[in-house]
Amino acid sequence: MTATILVADDDAAIRTVLNQALSRAGYDVRITSNAATLWRWISAGEGDLVVTDVVMPDENAFDLLPRIKKARPDLPVLVMSAQNTFMTAIKASEKGAYDYLPKPFDLTELIAIIGRALAEPKRRPARLDDDMQDGMPLVGRSAAMQEIYRVLARLMQTDLTLMITGESGTGKELVARALHDYGKRRNGPFVAINMAAIPRDLIESELFGHEKGAFTGAQTRSTGRFEQAEGGTLFLDEIGDMPMDAQTRLLRVLQQGEYTTVGGRTPIRTDVRIVAATNKDLKTSINQGLFREDLYYRLNVVPLRLPPLRDRAEDIPDLVRHFIQQGEKEGLDPKRFDNEGLEVMKAYAWPGNVRELENVVRRLMALYPQDVISREIVEQELRADISDSPITKVGVASGSMTIAQAVEENMRSYFASFGDGLPPSGLYERVLAEMEYPLILAALTATRGNQIKAADLLGLNRNTLRKKIRELGVSVYRSSRSA
Repeated sequence: MTATILVADDDAAIRTVLNQALSRAGYDVRITSNAATLWRWISAGEGDLVVTDVVMPDENAFDLLPRIKKARPDLPVLVMSAQNTFMTAIKASEKGAYDYLPKPFDLTELIAIIGRALAEPKRRPARLDDDMQDGMPLVGRSAAMQEIYRVLARLMQTDLTLMITGESGTGKELVARALHDYGKRRNGPFVAINMAAIPRDLIESELFGHEKGAFTGAQTRSTGRFEQAEGGTLFLDEIGDMPMDAQTRLLRVLQQGEYTTVGGRTPIRTDVRIVAATNKDLKTSINQGLFREDLYYRLNVVPLRLPPLRDRAEDIPDLVRHFIQQGEKEGLDPKRFDNEGLEVMKAYAWPGNVRELENVVRRLMALYPQDVISREIVEQELRADISDSPITKVGVASGSMTIAQAVEENMRSYFASFGDGLPPSGLYERVLAEMEYPLILAALTATRGNQIKAADLLGLNRNTLRKKIRELGVSVYRSSRSA
């Protein structure tokens, strides 16, 4: 029996194009320019699949979708929108759409999606809960995050290779997973590999697999990450730590779409989307001879830089609420941060970025019995974080070393803690950010909270000191004095 497709769009040209294309594909097509007629057809039990625009003259499709899902839960709905943002795609999934296509769309792809939807009418992408929080990493309404949403929205229905850069803790893998989960490959696997976490002599085997007897200890054939990710997305984290030999093999995959296992001779065709990430400056690595320039340009088809948390501090309240909700689902007691506590968190530099913020929120939820987390509690925890930092514990209590000598000794120990590796990039700014808080705190403590004296001690203008106190969330200790 021929399937009937219900199409709703207020653009006459799009209605004509869809009518002709779907009719040629062998479907019966019913066309309308408004949501009221579409709902009347659906209520009457007509149609096997719906293709609808989001914005129509009488009703938004996102308002109509819940009624459709309640009345006919197995009716697949494909949503189209010229409002080409990532949040539109997320909302389409949240409301139960089978798929989302940004305008302009490819007719061949649309017809292929319709075919899959009709063949598997009960197969649905995973939905988010009402406040879009289950595993959703893209929290925030800052201008920086909105730009990321727009870029990801444009990439969702493509297979373009993406290079994500940003400091450690900014959420590079979570963004890659979001792109996969809401993109065209969401029904395929998402496979991640961290180059920095695998011994360098095993990376090629991990990526491409190996044959029995390929090297000492290879007693059986092993599949690699490329084979595991077939049809889906392969996330190559810390790509800057990939050895040169493995870089050469990866370049061949990107150029020719095939690879060979370690010890194998037969080329294997591959169909995966590559998303790479790094916290290093790869152009510096290229100049140092540590990274192939041709591979860089193959991977950097679409660059996406994730901002550090200090550059989007206005997102911190939303992120805090998000982590509280996650903690509650895991059994932690409900908490709320007062406004002053949130302001302290917004002023803190967060050298560990979103990952550090998450850890602090979870720790506060777990260790403090108070229902409301106050400014004093937040300041206490952030001071503990700073004093426990391997960078800022300089150990000069004896007074036998100059500050420079203490810092030098401490930095040698810090570098040594990474063995043969190196600390994450961005060390200069991170050291300055972590040293500034305890320096200002020590000056205020020594002057009993007198900001005039503290500013003179530090050699700062008083207004500059006040600004830094506010930005860093330094607690001002007051005594009987005028400041």
